[in-house]
Amino acid sequence: MTDARRLGADEATFIAAVRADDTARFALLTERHRRELQVHCYRMLANYEDAQDMTQETFLRAWNKRESFKGHAALRTWLYRIATNACLDFLEKRNDRTPVPSELPDPDSEVQYLQPYPDRMLPEDPQESVVARETIELAFIVAVQHLPPRQRAVFILRDVLGWPASTAADALALTVASVTSALQRARVTMREQLPDRRLDWRSPATHELSDDERGAVKSYIEAHERNDLDRLTSLLRDDLRFAMLPDPGTVTTTAKDAVNGWLSGGLFQHGHDDWRGITTTVNRMPAAVLYLRTPDDPEYRLFAIAVLHIVDGKIAELTGFDAADKPWLDLPPTL
Repeated sequence: MTDARRLGADEATFIAAVRADDTARFALLTERHRRELQVHCYRMLANYEDAQDMTQETFLRAWNKRESFKGHAALRTWLYRIATNACLDFLEKRNDRTPVPSELPDPDSEVQYLQPYPDRMLPEDPQESVVARETIELAFIVAVQHLPPRQRAVFILRDVLGWPASTAADALALTVASVTSALQRARVTMREQLPDRRLDWRSPATHELSDDERGAVKSYIEAHERNDLDRLTSLLRDDLRFAMLPDPGTVTTTAKDAVNGWLSGGLFQHGHDDWRGITTTVNRMPAAVLYLRTPDDPEYRLFAIAVLHIVDGKIAELTGFDAADKPWLDLPPTL
């Protein structure tokens, strides 16, 4: 993350606002960073609601510490530093915010507190906010959760935001040597968690869905609406990774076994066979929002959102969420 473009005017205005105890000007200067700070907190915490809370905590701490800002660093950098430490303090208090071992046969760890991130809440200027698609996708967010909190912070500051080691060390009250060591360990873990993914987080990355992704999510919805289980099976890779949060366990399964499992759970059976769907994106990933109409209901009601990772036109990963309890996704409750 580079600060040169804003260094100077914002900092002088902020210091003047602090000296004048001008709460309105303070809010104006800090509020413009809300969305990117919230994304930063989301990467740290993997939970949209927690990220909202910690962003608000960041602004509260910034106000309480306002007189400590001397303009030696950019205002943006100062706010990121406060946000990072707010998240670390949160994680220190919350034992439920670390991955838990799965009880299922697949030897994996789960992030049951994972929540999807609405694309409409991402910063409007991707170049400015450094929100590459690869660093907001669910697989990346889950992988980061496998890092210890301080190591996680080092990795995000250094490899995602591009901070120099000295700046990251100052923000976290560590030595440069400690930051360098933590980053090396974090990179090893990230390569283990994302062996088939692009690992150069600071290079330009695509933000648009591909034709394969658009086609696959459209076909996924149509297969539900037609109860076409053969078509649904054909859309899934035979090494599909499937999770339905907050249920524990990410299962690696064949396409046939996945569909059979959904059938045995009651889906596509009477009362659970009248579907409609709409396409959307969350975490800059294609997603299908599914609506179900039961026999005694005239309306299709919001049921679930399936976030899809598409590889060569097929669904390689499917992460399902109960959509009804996530108002921030701004989805229509009925169709």
